[in-house]
Amino acid sequence: MSNELSRAAFLKGAAASGLALAAGSTAAEGRVGGQVQYGRVDHYLSSRPENVVWGGFPIDRPPVLTIRSGQTVRIDTLSHQGATNGTLDPVTYLGHFGVKPSEVLKDVQDFWASIPSRTKYGGGHLLTGPIYVDGAEPGDTLEIDVIDLDTRVPYGINTTSPTSGVFSPTYPGFRPGDSGLDIPEPPPDAPAGLLPGVRQHLYRTKKVQGGEVAVLEDGVNVPLHPHMGIMGVAAPTGVFVPRLPGEPAPADGVQSSTPPGPFGGNLDVRDLTGGSRLFLPVFQPGARFYTGDPHAGMGNGEVSGNAVEQSLSGVFRFVLHKRSIALPRAEDRENYILMGIDHDLDRALTIAARQVVGFLVAEEGLSTARAFSLASTAADFQIAEAVDGTQVVVGKVAKSLFGRDRR
Repeated sequence: MSNELSRAAFLKGAAASGLALAAGSTAAEGRVGGQVQYGRVDHYLSSRPENVVWGGFPIDRPPVLTIRSGQTVRIDTLSHQGATNGTLDPVTYLGHFGVKPSEVLKDVQDFWASIPSRTKYGGGHLLTGPIYVDGAEPGDTLEIDVIDLDTRVPYGINTTSPTSGVFSPTYPGFRPGDSGLDIPEPPPDAPAGLLPGVRQHLYRTKKVQGGEVAVLEDGVNVPLHPHMGIMGVAAPTGVFVPRLPGEPAPADGVQSSTPPGPFGGNLDVRDLTGGSRLFLPVFQPGARFYTGDPHAGMGNGEVSGNAVEQSLSGVFRFVLHKRSIALPRAEDRENYILMGIDHDLDRALTIAARQVVGFLVAEEGLSTARAFSLASTAADFQIAEAVDGTQVVVGKVAKSLFGRDRR
C-alpha cells in the first residue's frame, strides 16, 4: 500500500519523534489564574476570544499560529458549558451550581462578551485554532502527539435530558414509539432551562490518592481521563460531512464541528489522552489544526450526548509525514487504533474492521484471510461515540500480539 502511511511513519518514525519533552518539562508545574503552567515548549496558544472559533472549521480562517514540523505547542481550550448561553453570563450561569466567580475563567467571560460580534457555525463547540503547519500539503499526514493534558478549573458539567444522546429522535437508531427516560423537565420559570442535579450535573474534581476524580456523589468517584473530544484539520474543499443526511453546510467552506469525518474533528475517542498519537490526513495547505470540546472524563459511546465537559490545557507535538492515509488512526502505548466513521453504526463497524484488516496486511505482512481471522479473535472493537450524527467505531490491535516492543 504505497499510498498509505508506512510503518516507519505510523510506528517507528513516529516513535523517533518522541512523546516526552526535555527532562522535567512535560508535567504541569502549577496554575496561575486558570492557566496551567508547563515547562519548556516551542509555542503557547491561548484561548482568548481572538483565537477561538464557534461551532465549525472554516477553511479560510487566518492561522492564529504558524509552526514547523516537530515543534511543541501548549494549547488552552474552553468548554462550551456556561460559555455560550444566550441569556445568562458565565458567572451567573455557573453560580447556579455553586461555582464562585473567582473559579470562572476570564477567557470564558470574555468569549461570552464577544458573542454578539461573532459567527456561530453548525455546532456548539469552542475550538482553539487554526494552527498552520509550515510545509503541510494535501495528501500528507499530520501526526499529533498528545504529551500532557490538565484541567484548568476544578469542575465539569454533564447534561441529561429525557431524549438526549441515544434517546434523541435524531439518533440514527431512533424508531417511532421509542420512549425517553424518566427525567423531569425544568419548570417554566427556570432561568435558561436550568435544573441542576437533574438536567445539568456539575461535578467537582479533585485529587484522591494521587489521581484526579470527578465526585458524582458521596462515595462515587469517577477517575478522570482527560482528552480532547475534537482534534481536526480543515476539511477538503467542496466536501461537507452533515450531522444528518441531506443537511446543508453551515456556510461555504465551513465544516460543522458536530459530526466527525476523514478530517478528524469530533471523534470523541477517549483513548486520545496523554501518551497517545493521532494521525490525520491533510486536505488543505498548512493542515489548519483545531482542537476543543475538552473532556475530563467520558465513557465509550458518550450515550447522553456529552461527557464531563471541563476546560483543559495541553501540550502537543506536531509531526508532518509525506505519506497519505484515508481516515484518522491513532496509537497509544498498548494498542494500534483504527477507526470507522459513518452515519450508520453497522457501517462504521464494517469500515473499522476493514481498516484493521488493511493495517494488518500492510504493516504486519499477514494475508487478508489471516488478518481477518486475527481481527475476529484478538482485536477489540468499541463504540467511541454514537451521538454526533456520524458515529465512530474504533478497532484496537494490541501491540503485544506481535511479540516485540513496538515503542
